[in-house]
Amino acid sequence: MSKLSDATRNKLKTVSTATVATALFKRGFRIQMIQDVHPLSPDQPTMVGEAFTLRYMPAREDLNTIEVFRDRAHPQRKAIEDCPAGSVLVMDSRKDARAASAGAILVTRLMKRGCAGVVTDGGFRDSAEIARLGFPAFHHRPSAPTNLTLHQAIDVPIGCSDAPVFPGDVVLGDSDGVIVIPAHLADEIANETFEMTAFEDFVTEQVQNGRGIFGLYPATDEQTLKDFAAWRTAKGR
Repeated sequence: MSKLSDATRNKLKTVSTATVATALFKRGFRIQMIQDVHPLSPDQPTMVGEAFTLRYMPAREDLNTIEVFRDRAHPQRKAIEDCPAGSVLVMDSRKDARAASAGAILVTRLMKRGCAGVVTDGGFRDSAEIARLGFPAFHHRPSAPTNLTLHQAIDVPIGCSDAPVFPGDVVLGDSDGVIVIPAHLADEIANETFEMTAFEDFVTEQVQNGRGIFGLYPATDEQTLKDFAAWRTAKGR
């Protein structure tokens, strides 16, 4: 797994999934947003970390009894203990929230181990309890039934709500949802979106002060660039 630098991680914590989506779109990436997943709490912090992946396949009744949880090699339990600190556990649950991908105890363990967050295109049980943890967690909807589906593999390329996720890709989650940045583009995207965010903050301030968007957004007027440069100097940005 590639190592996300502190500088890149810190920059990404200051940008939005919307800004990253635009930067990826300019490079031809159109389906990196994990659709239909939502933060469990509106107050949870921005999530940034490398993807550690877990894939589910459909359960088979003779292989999925309550006794499977006694096995320390059970893939779901093993993923909780193996997900590296600073990483995000991303689960491919086949967009099926009829049974939970995990519950509050396992998510709490991820948090205590120093992981950066958890995402599933299925659902979590104990969702209200998870929401109170203050830990970045995203799912499709709450799901009470226990997770007894058979996990096909740990730490392999997956599709999470049809978005491709490779181990080590960088995952960013905020109030708008979750987006996946290909690992080799992480530094480049962080630098560009950090600069884009500064410009968008400038534009927002200008619009709030009554300025029109033509020539401002996008910056097609030379005066806009001069005004932005002066704004950055004044704001220390």
